[in-house]
Amino acid sequence: MPLTVAPQQALPPHFSATEFREALGMFATGVTVVTARDAHGKFVGLTANSFNSVSLTPPLVLWSLARSAGSMAAFCAGSHYAINILSADQQELAVQFSARGRDRFAGVAFTQGSGGAPLLDGAVATFECFNRSRYDEGDHVIFVGEVERCNHRPGASPLLFHGGRFYAEHPL
Repeated sequence: MPLTVAPQQALPPHFSATEFREALGMFATGVTVVTARDAHGKFVGLTANSFNSVSLTPPLVLWSLARSAGSMAAFCAGSHYAINILSADQQELAVQFSARGRDRFAGVAFTQGSGGAPLLDGAVATFECFNRSRYDEGDHVIFVGEVERCNHRPGASPLLFHGGRFYAEHPL
């Protein structure tokens, strides 16, 4: 049987950006708010659903941020950040932390984690991370965090995102 030689680069896509986004939306995810402090001590945060585990030993997680994000400099320069997994009743927080041109922390209850990043009250889980490494890929930067502390609320329901919509009820 002859060996097939793999191409040296990817073929051009046979779909539009809209089709790609819609297909990605078919993967149900949890919803997170990633928080940190910038070099001047100001809190920064954003809604992200690009969160995933990487390794148990050492404990590593990842998330990604668009290169064009206004908070990119803060997340690149900072030593720590927190990933807050939102609960089913925190849809308003997901919207608030994705809005442009407003104080995303207005009216938000939180405690400060050991690395300085805000830990949102009511989250189903939080991960306090050392900003271990970053990888430039496409129009995003992938952040890998080494988890220094984590906690969770057993039995709490997470907020889900699928097909461009939030879901708070989870059928079995």
